[in-house]
Amino acid sequence: MQIETVNPATGKIIARYDAESSEDISRKVRLGREEYAAWKKVDLGERADLMRRLGRVMRKNREDYARTVTEEMGKPVRQSLAEIEKCAWVCDYYAEHAEVFLRDQIVPTEFRKSFVSFEPLGVVASIMPWNFPFWQVMRFAVPALTAGNVGVLKHSSVCLGSALKLSQAFQDAGFPENVFQVVIGDYRVGEALVQADIDAVSVTGSLNTGRRVAELASVGLKKFVLELGGSDPFIVLEDADLNQTAHMATQSRLLNNGQSCIAAKRFIVLRSVAEKFTQLFMENTEAEVVGDPFDPRTTVGPLVRDNQRQALAKQVEDARAKGGKVLVGGRPVDREGFFYEPTIVSNVSHDMNIVREEVFGPAAPIIVVENEEQAVREANNSEFGLGASIWTNNIERGVKLARQIESGLVSVNEMVRSDPRLPFGGVKKSGIGRELSEFGIREFVNIKSVVVKDIQSRLLVE
Repeated sequence: MQIETVNPATGKIIARYDAESSEDISRKVRLGREEYAAWKKVDLGERADLMRRLGRVMRKNREDYARTVTEEMGKPVRQSLAEIEKCAWVCDYYAEHAEVFLRDQIVPTEFRKSFVSFEPLGVVASIMPWNFPFWQVMRFAVPALTAGNVGVLKHSSVCLGSALKLSQAFQDAGFPENVFQVVIGDYRVGEALVQADIDAVSVTGSLNTGRRVAELASVGLKKFVLELGGSDPFIVLEDADLNQTAHMATQSRLLNNGQSCIAAKRFIVLRSVAEKFTQLFMENTEAEVVGDPFDPRTTVGPLVRDNQRQALAKQVEDARAKGGKVLVGGRPVDREGFFYEPTIVSNVSHDMNIVREEVFGPAAPIIVVENEEQAVREANNSEFGLGASIWTNNIERGVKLARQIESGLVSVNEMVRSDPRLPFGGVKKSGIGRELSEFGIREFVNIKSVVVKDIQSRLLVE
């Protein structure tokens, strides 16, 4: 079976790859397990040095990697460059902090010594999506491998060139050959990987993907971490700086061509400022430049595939048919590739798919509420709980409301972003577990308690 990668800006085939067999997957997992026996014994300082070298490889090759990302999934190339730089940052971060995160923790007890140690689990599989082809992988792989695990990646069929360049980057940095491996294939290869002789699996993807992986991993009682998307609320209070807020609303909705799990997806605005905010939001959105993602002037590129564009179009048309008012955009762009106009929809209701579902593209519904209590209820009225943002000039008010939002991350006066220094993940159907920070590196370790009793003391008592 062959898999084709396609340039979403042109619809033209980039490359073809042969899918791997179940035997290939088993062989790579076996090689990973053999490598793990040696890798887990490598001094943590040496592993950290390799991560620093990997960060340097990322920066050295950032233009090449960014070109591959943009060609395969269509984000504007300047955003691809920023993605690669973030990958280098996560390498530097764990190289600097892993020793502290994984240091034995002494626990005072009545025994001579009691402590908690953090030891690697073994072979950790990862199933990763196309929307951040390098970053999604690195935010899993860097902490997991620094902790002493080995990794096997099954990347999205959209971005196989990115997967292979990631594999080569680990080699160029000097990692042992089988510490980080890639398997090529569709969802069936992903299922076979989860069922292979692995110890844990990390998934970023759709709700259905997460459910299936959790089901398969649970059969073997294998640890899993799931990051499954969101429908992030963007709450605008009456005391917000509306010019700045409208600008950030546009950036939050249209970053990565609107194809981000933590993009703002539901714009919840107090009625007293709804008209002014909406006008500014429209002006900012209409000023965005849709076009060739390799053109530095472009701010919005294509959707990743035509079926993704069709899904977005159906959500917009569903809203229109049910009384929604399309203020900006609302149509596919008449050019080659899979482009869709940046879109704003008002007069929305909960029976509309654009409100109930995750919208993975450049479309924004505006929901008008009467007060902050209703804003919080509206924000929490979702099966997802990944991120949220609150916009207000009253910081204490913003923090108070942040504590009431059901999500893994809340930003006050800032768009939602993942950050190596902070745990990342969601609640409800947005996922299980955390990535990044000290919490992320401890997801794929054995948290072992060790108790030591002085035998001489026991003998004296006897």
